[in-house]
Amino acid sequence: MKKIAILGSTGSIGTQSLDVIRNTPNIKVVALTTNTQIELLEQQINEFKPDIVAVMNKQKAKLLEQKLRGSTTKVYGGMDGIIYAAANTGADMVITAVVGTVGLLPTIEAINNKIDIALANKETLVTAGEIVIELANKNNVQIIPVDSEHSAIFQCLKAGKKNEVSKLILTASGGPFRDLDKTALEKVTVKDALKHPNWNMGAKISIDSSTLMNKGLEVIEAKYLFDTNNIDVVIHKESIVHSMVEFNDTSVIAQLGMPDMRAAISYALNYPMRPKNEFIPKIDWTKKLNLTFDKPNTELFPCLNLAYYAMQQAGTMPTVLNAANEVAVDLFMKNKIKFMDIGHIIHNVLDRHICIFKPSLEEILETDMWARKCCEEEVML
Repeated sequence: MKKIAILGSTGSIGTQSLDVIRNTPNIKVVALTTNTQIELLEQQINEFKPDIVAVMNKQKAKLLEQKLRGSTTKVYGGMDGIIYAAANTGADMVITAVVGTVGLLPTIEAINNKIDIALANKETLVTAGEIVIELANKNNVQIIPVDSEHSAIFQCLKAGKKNEVSKLILTASGGPFRDLDKTALEKVTVKDALKHPNWNMGAKISIDSSTLMNKGLEVIEAKYLFDTNNIDVVIHKESIVHSMVEFNDTSVIAQLGMPDMRAAISYALNYPMRPKNEFIPKIDWTKKLNLTFDKPNTELFPCLNLAYYAMQQAGTMPTVLNAANEVAVDLFMKNKIKFMDIGHIIHNVLDRHICIFKPSLEEILETDMWARKCCEEEVML
């Protein structure tokens, strides 16, 4: 019986992870966490009966504890509770499905307790990639990617040796605004940005997809997961080819599938086995299948180039990029800035930062706080 803890079980990846578990034998859910959605969490508790749950919002945690009076499931609150759920439940694997840097400390604590990670929280590696990978290697912990693109690369790399790889090719849907011009982009709304054409994702990731920052963060994540800077991005509207690896002999190995996150989740949960997944739709090869590829428009969507810049600078630059983006996206979703302001604000924050190379975890956390404050100052100027 494989024991699983899910950080962010009420979000998009978390609920889809539970759907996979629902259809997979011999998996026991030992811990679940949420930020504030205790109603949905209570439903999950009733179905999966975890040993513990944690709620980031301490008031909501107390309310849930009252509702669960008499239950065998223990309730914890705050960041300490999230960390406890990640590292102290006897889990064999932690699915980090939370959004943002909130996933960093629980992931590190799980790794220190020699628990394998199914990583859906890209901000963990963007913010502190060197530290996290070094800890994973030291503790002999597997980090198996859950993002469809990184899962695809992870699978494709098995076709050859590391020194035979020429480059990685991440595919991007292009988001809901991929065919718009500058005039149209200046008028888009939050509601427009949340309408992703292919994927069922949470609000923050949907906004990131619309700016191409999601792909930029994935480029940085891929650098740390696969130890390379040779990473290209192509726009692939159909989201059938999830990513590719080009080898030195010019062969390109691609991983294909319907745009359904449950396939990558299932692969991570069951690795190295591949169970039969009757609940996930398959490609119908008898129907006409158009696969198109194009260059990303980095002039209209500058966030991708900002991510490449941060990756090349390394040190604390990716931390600043991520923190500024989180704040800018939040401001956009609150209608305090326009869509086109997101990239401009992040650019200004990066320009103001004096990079720290080989930072400690404390320096990373301090830089994260600085970047958030700096981003808010940019809006006030």
